[in-house]
Amino acid sequence: MKAKNHQKDAKATGKIIRPAKDMPVINPHAAGMDIGATRHTVCVPEDAVPAGQSPVREFGAFTSDLDKMVEWLRACGVTTVAMESTGKYWIAPYQKLKAAGIDVVLSNARYLKHVPGRKSDMLDCQWHQLLHSYGLLTGSFRPSEDIVGVRTLMRHRADLVVQCGQAVQHMQGAFDEMNIHLHHVISDLDGETGLRIVDAILAGERDPEQLAKLRDQRIRKSTPAELVEALRGDWQEEHLFVLRQARQTYQWVHRQMDECDLELEKALAQVKANPAVVIEEQRPPNPEGRTPKKKKKRCAGNAPKKDFTEELKRICGVDLTNIVGLNVLSVLMLIAEIGVDVSHWRNVKAFCSWLGLCPGSKVSGGKRLSSRTRGVNNRASLLLRSLAPSIGRTDSWLGVYHRRMRARLGPAGANTATARKLATVIYHLLKYKEDYIDVDRILYEEKFRRCRLSRLRKQAQELGFQLTESPKVA
Repeated sequence: MKAKNHQKDAKATGKIIRPAKDMPVINPHAAGMDIGATRHTVCVPEDAVPAGQSPVREFGAFTSDLDKMVEWLRACGVTTVAMESTGKYWIAPYQKLKAAGIDVVLSNARYLKHVPGRKSDMLDCQWHQLLHSYGLLTGSFRPSEDIVGVRTLMRHRADLVVQCGQAVQHMQGAFDEMNIHLHHVISDLDGETGLRIVDAILAGERDPEQLAKLRDQRIRKSTPAELVEALRGDWQEEHLFVLRQARQTYQWVHRQMDECDLELEKALAQVKANPAVVIEEQRPPNPEGRTPKKKKKRCAGNAPKKDFTEELKRICGVDLTNIVGLNVLSVLMLIAEIGVDVSHWRNVKAFCSWLGLCPGSKVSGGKRLSSRTRGVNNRASLLLRSLAPSIGRTDSWLGVYHRRMRARLGPAGANTATARKLATVIYHLLKYKEDYIDVDRILYEEKFRRCRLSRLRKQAQELGFQLTESPKVA
């Protein structure tokens, strides 16, 4: 009955009833905002406005309206504002409030999904103000402004890469319509051989023998005779037109990527170096290993043509490209999402939890109901998971770990476990600015063998047995 009266009063008056008047107020000058595409609803403390005036106001989304909103919040003595990160609509109010010296907390919409009462813009902003005043809302991570610029360019570059893939698919579709099986006898249609043959076809060449001469000698997927047979088909003008436009789109998008890389170079020059770390706790000892060999820098695929290794080393304070599985492009994507200052997370466990790489702890009645990892929409987490399969094919300690986890947990679980291990290495290097040490694979396997023997001896002792090592056969 009380819950029904509560909803009825909230619907009638537009005000929520404060259910925790006795709780201590942590942020007495806190405000709450509900973000919209064209309107923003703002709620301030009731004692911040004159008697008889409503603490809730609506403002438009134009720049002049945002300026009026900031002036009103200043007049009300607001020092901190809580808002949801709704789409991209929160960015303009966030920047205006930050420029005015007002602290902004970006709350997760999941935390306010189950608040009581009918959902409306007026109630949402009041719930934001109420919960933030009690200190019950935690802010989402947002990197520094110089990293935000790099992140914008890297996300735009990722969209350009997707457009490149779509153009290649259109070329493949045109070949399928003409019964040309070029993309079936070479590894990549957008490789050197594939693009040379496509350009020759668009230039008017139709002889399969002449087109097969453009084949690179390093191709192992097919023989020259198979390539000749694959290039025999029905040359129809409408499909050649589609092929020509898809090739032009591919070239145009690559020019856009080159321009994006030039702008990215300017943005990286403005990024500040990784700040010095004051080590208060006992730092874990370095593992036994060796200095990793320098990787061969290859400019292939969708990687930037310019080598940003030295610039990334200046920004991070350490060369992350030495880590197994990471290259310049992956480090750029990673830094654009997490930045270089890992002090935002209290420890490595909090960092892995933010990435959604920790086992869940859904427990009820003393029984674990589920240990699935928390679902997050995190680009850095997706990147680390996508790198795990390639790491599993390497002859390194991380590769051994991935194969061991794959046999135990399956492919998906092994990717998550390897991504978490990779995240701990990255966190450690960014925090302590230490060079990456490649753990000796033999030492790692021997350590795991000792752990297994210790566990087996303990189990045998509990069951009343004793392990005896069999003599080695010469």
